[in-house]
Amino acid sequence: MQPSSELKHILKRKRKNQLFHGLFFLSTSIGVLALVLLLGQVLFKGIGWINWDFLTNFSSRIPENAGIKAAFFGTIWLMAITTPLTFIIGVATAIYLEEYAKDTWFSRVIQTNIANLAGVPSIVYGLLGLTVFVRVLGLERSILSGALTMTLLILPIIIVASQEAIRAIPMNQRHASFALGATRWQTIVRVVLPSAIPGILTGAILSLSRAIGETAPLIVIGAVSYIAFLPHSIFDGFTAMPIQIYSWSSLPQAEFQNVAAAGIIVLLVMLLSMNSLAIYLRNKYQKKI
Repeated sequence: MQPSSELKHILKRKRKNQLFHGLFFLSTSIGVLALVLLLGQVLFKGIGWINWDFLTNFSSRIPENAGIKAAFFGTIWLMAITTPLTFIIGVATAIYLEEYAKDTWFSRVIQTNIANLAGVPSIVYGLLGLTVFVRVLGLERSILSGALTMTLLILPIIIVASQEAIRAIPMNQRHASFALGATRWQTIVRVVLPSAIPGILTGAILSLSRAIGETAPLIVIGAVSYIAFLPHSIFDGFTAMPIQIYSWSSLPQAEFQNVAAAGIIVLLVMLLSMNSLAIYLRNKYQKKI
């Protein structure tokens, strides 16, 4: 290539690089701008409606008296059951598939199905929960039915994320542990899992963030939009914050739009608090590695 043609080639690559850089920056800017406008609108409408009465009252037909108490505690009950179930079952499944299962056609089918289940619409899981947990097992329209349905919904996400985190651990660390006389289980507990915890917690953050905002599965299994008591056991009826917000936003009175915005703010605060705790734990384990 002549020097002039080499220079033209370099200039062409630079222009192409600038073009894609501009497109990516524009795409990012549009997404950030839409998020800022959405959050700004929610804060503008709802921040003035958040007070102690809103947090301690049950829902009401009068906007000024409406509160989010039942939905708030219902969401806490729901996540308190969903979180340990998802984490234990998801991580255990990932450990089996990565450390114990042999590379057979059956294990490959399982892997493919788990990956595909992560993209199934949430309402399908709601129908599954309604059939299995509510009708077949007779758990009725309870917190336990909702938690088990949400567990099925987010299990594929945390399984895939945990598998990737476990797969990223170098094999020489396992071999070194085996060379020192450790069993497979001791190697998993003392070598693999401590190194994979940051990646596993990242998957947990993503999956639980999806669970706390889901509405369709809970509506299908029968979570109510109005409830005037707090649940006392996992077999009680319940409502959740996404359902309560949806119910308020569908009412004709304009004031309920502001009440729904206030509920969205409370839900975002709960979500950010959960994510902050998970990120803190992830960073804590990363520093130890």
